[in-house]
Amino acid sequence: MYDIVKDYYGRALQGSEDLQTDACCTVDSVPDVIKPIMAKIHPEVSGKYYGCGLIAPALLSGLRILDLGSGSGQDCYVLSALVGETGEVVGVDMTDEQLAVANRHIEFHREAFGFKKANVRFIKGYLENLDELDLADASFDVIVSNCVINLSPDKRAVLAQAHRLLKPSGELYFSDVYADRRVPVELSNDPVLYGECLAGALYWNDFLQLAKQVGFADPRLVEDRPLSVGNPDIVQKIGPLRFYSATYRLFKLENLEPACEDYGQSVIYKGTIPGLENQFLLDCHHRIETGKDFPVCGNSYRMLRETRFAEHFEFYGDFHCHQGIFKGCGIDLPFGNDRIDVSGCC
Repeated sequence: MYDIVKDYYGRALQGSEDLQTDACCTVDSVPDVIKPIMAKIHPEVSGKYYGCGLIAPALLSGLRILDLGSGSGQDCYVLSALVGETGEVVGVDMTDEQLAVANRHIEFHREAFGFKKANVRFIKGYLENLDELDLADASFDVIVSNCVINLSPDKRAVLAQAHRLLKPSGELYFSDVYADRRVPVELSNDPVLYGECLAGALYWNDFLQLAKQVGFADPRLVEDRPLSVGNPDIVQKIGPLRFYSATYRLFKLENLEPACEDYGQSVIYKGTIPGLENQFLLDCHHRIETGKDFPVCGNSYRMLRETRFAEHFEFYGDFHCHQGIFKGCGIDLPFGNDRIDVSGCC
């Protein structure tokens, strides 16, 4: 699989216009805080960009960030501007051609951002074998990845390595491609399907289980969109399979609960994060308006209180009084009249 990916992204694709689907195309509107940074990205870097989402979570100033599958370096350079001169961004990629593009423009972006010294560097390596690189355990505040983990032949190893490298309370924030069912094995060796991020896509529920197995107990979906496949040959090959681009955030927090438990807690967002004055998006189920008391489960409470977001919230309640499952979290009381009657296999 390594050779397929290297050939596709290093030689077959000359630019984003050569892609056969919109899997590796970012269609999200660019936030205002990112637009002036994007305007400074070197054209060769942006021309070789194949990401599927925006991977710039809030509050990155001064942080140390690792980009898994950094490609031509566009995300790294955007992040380098956001972390500032006191932060650092490290990109890891296995494709020589992409690394050459990224390394060629380090000085260009240092000057464009007005930094005295560059705060970004690129390393050649394989995402499954990050332990072979000079990267210390618990040394990164945030790890990002943009439409790359699906290309790995050992996705569990990638997630485990990310968990190892994150600091306690750190965050894995990444976009990738997922399938609505398990992709048939016979499609996995198709170089176009693999290069287009389809053949290697995880079934979404398998991803959730892998994440939990390596220590990310409560993955949170931030946003998603269905993928459009315009090539009729690819449409015929994939049949009923449906694919989605999705952004998840996974916090490295010990002892998160396996379900959303209700302790009567709530938070109030102060509106003090730059660019997010009106609301804060924890995930697609938690759009927290400024100044409004917002009930949360125990896990969400900890994701805000024990991470870099804490100073921007007021917190109410504790863990002394458990009130059962948090209403609306997707799990309901299985007994008696409170059970919701739906058709299903069990």
